[in-house]
Amino acid sequence: MEFSHFITLSKDHSIFYYLLILFLSVGVLQALSIGGLFFFKHTGDWRSNACYGLLLITFGLTLLHYIFLLTDLYTLYPKLYFVPIYYTLSFPILLFYHVKLSLYPQYRMRWTDAKHFVLPVGQFIFFCVVFFQTVEVKSVMGRYFYNPFFGAFEQLLYLVTFFAYTYFAYRYVRHKRRRVQDPGEAKKVLYAEKLLQILFVLFSIHTAFILSDYISYEFLDVNMRSSKAFAALGILSFAALLFWLGVYGFQILFWGRKVFRANRT
Repeated sequence: MEFSHFITLSKDHSIFYYLLILFLSVGVLQALSIGGLFFFKHTGDWRSNACYGLLLITFGLTLLHYIFLLTDLYTLYPKLYFVPIYYTLSFPILLFYHVKLSLYPQYRMRWTDAKHFVLPVGQFIFFCVVFFQTVEVKSVMGRYFYNPFFGAFEQLLYLVTFFAYTYFAYRYVRHKRRRVQDPGEAKKVLYAEKLLQILFVLFSIHTAFILSDYISYEFLDVNMRSSKAFAALGILSFAALLFWLGVYGFQILFWGRKVFRANRT
């Protein structure tokens, strides 16, 4: 179930390989730039803005991790392996809190909220610790099935938590929609609803690639990774999520400023 199984394109380079690298690099630059702008956004709840900014940045850095794999950078420079730019377990939490705090800015964080950040923080600490180990140690620290931070089990957690927290966020949207009366607030609910709906469709496609690769390899003894088309579409399914988040973020920053007109809280 490891998403890195899609990374099989670095041999026999063609023009399509370089176009793919260029396209993915644009996605990374888009995510980092738009994500950074959210920390300077003066409308809406600052915590919600920070969560969305971090969501874009962590998505962009994770895509950069896949670009490094595509270009064999980790092979050329093994000291860079486990550089802490892989944040799959942060995505669902940041998305959930962005939506929740955007719709309910009066919510005050409690100590009980800390439990939601255990896996993201644990993944970050894991990569930081391993990154500063020797190359010899890193060489034996690859993906293991039961590793919750970098392995097949991590991918399972990634898929399950993303769907779960998307559902929880959508429940907040439905709850707000039933009670909202102000037209401006209604538009804000509509924005959040569209964000989650399109993300759900794109993430379902992304999940289908991950599961089909795992099932075909483990149970049918068919290596889908040998197909460059399948490998390219697999990583593009992840990039599509990032580009949608970037488009939505651009909308909120510029076209949707009047919708999020409340002063920074």
